[in-house]
Amino acid sequence: MKVTTGANPIRLSDYYMPTLKETPADAEIVSHQLLLRAGFMRQTASGIYSLLPLGWRVVQKIEQIVREEMDALGAQEMRLPIMQPEEMWRQSGRWDDYGPELMRLHDRHDRGFCLGPTHEEIISALIAADIKSYKQLPFALYQMNTKYRDEIRPRFGLLRGREFLMKDCYSFHACADDLDDYYEKQAVAYGRICDRMGLTWRRVRADSGQIGGKVTAEFHAIADVGESDIVYCDCAYAADIDTLSDEGTAREICPLCGKKLQRARGIEVGQVFQVGPQYSQTMGASYADADGSEHPPLMGCYGWGITRSLAAAIEQNHDEQGIKWPLAIAPYQVVIIALGDSDQVAEAVQNTSTQLIAAGIEVAIDDRNERPGTKFADADLVGWPYQVVIGERGLKAGTVELKERSTGEKREIALEKVTATLSERTRRPDSVSFEKSKIHE
Repeated sequence: MKVTTGANPIRLSDYYMPTLKETPADAEIVSHQLLLRAGFMRQTASGIYSLLPLGWRVVQKIEQIVREEMDALGAQEMRLPIMQPEEMWRQSGRWDDYGPELMRLHDRHDRGFCLGPTHEEIISALIAADIKSYKQLPFALYQMNTKYRDEIRPRFGLLRGREFLMKDCYSFHACADDLDDYYEKQAVAYGRICDRMGLTWRRVRADSGQIGGKVTAEFHAIADVGESDIVYCDCAYAADIDTLSDEGTAREICPLCGKKLQRARGIEVGQVFQVGPQYSQTMGASYADADGSEHPPLMGCYGWGITRSLAAAIEQNHDEQGIKWPLAIAPYQVVIIALGDSDQVAEAVQNTSTQLIAAGIEVAIDDRNERPGTKFADADLVGWPYQVVIGERGLKAGTVELKERSTGEKREIALEKVTATLSERTRRPDSVSFEKSKIHE
């Protein structure tokens, strides 16, 4: 594994960032439109997308936030195969139950496989071969991996695709109290992930669906395009309306505090489950307790949509000009926009970028041979949190223009104060020093 420190800025003159002036006709929602227009991704086939350098960098930042929260809980990162044998899914009973959304294929020997939408079967079969004693419990394993779902109608870009990136974690326990405790720790960590990503969110009572189990909660980013209809209260109660009874009171009055419920649409970005012994039993996993009696381990499952939460962040953070990235997941924190090609401008751009990088700030330089209006429009479209405009006219007065994308605020500041000003603004409690923490396998 190699840790990279990002000692140099990217220069947009040689960076692959193909922006579009027009909105693609088949892009239905804002996140889909802006990810295509700003050069973060391109469609390969229906529901399948290639992530370009900017898009991949945002994904890596989201993964790092999730990774840090999982590691803090003692979960251990691993990698499971995408192709899963048909017999495992038949053993669990889900080969037929999962339905047509399961991507199925056969090899040259006519052996059946699926492209995993989830990994309960394979992780349970894996640990079944090695877990023999209660002394080996509890533990948790997680991965960041590609998942597949044969959607009948892929739509909304990354929100409902046929191929997507997901973090899935699986914990195994010897007693229900221990599972209860770890499940809640995972749920709290999911709230921290939402906060660190800058999402407005709700923890929601939900249905366990095809995963199974009776205890589950979803984490929804509030957005008008969300496919879930939720009710919530300021006291922290929230529920998917489909899980409530048809009686009007259940949909209007909070059962915890009696106040009137509010209603919103939500994008599901994560879900936690207490699955119990379901997969351990079907996949033959068991351990011996202190008395030598055999029991199936109790399982918890914890899924987080990496690419889905990227789209959700854009749905919550945009305007007519483009994306407004939250600082922690922006591809780069600052773009320096060079106006003119004089030696004075070039020297000021180089010195400023060197100082910012030395201060731990991520820098992109727009040194393209484009008109100022094009550079300004692309900066707003891509959504860099801060824009530093360096031109000959300002340098004569010793100043540059600083724009904060989230608020639209512009002001002239002294060139020598740029680093100190941006160091203060980018060192917020929820910020992530991505360059110093990202790990490439």
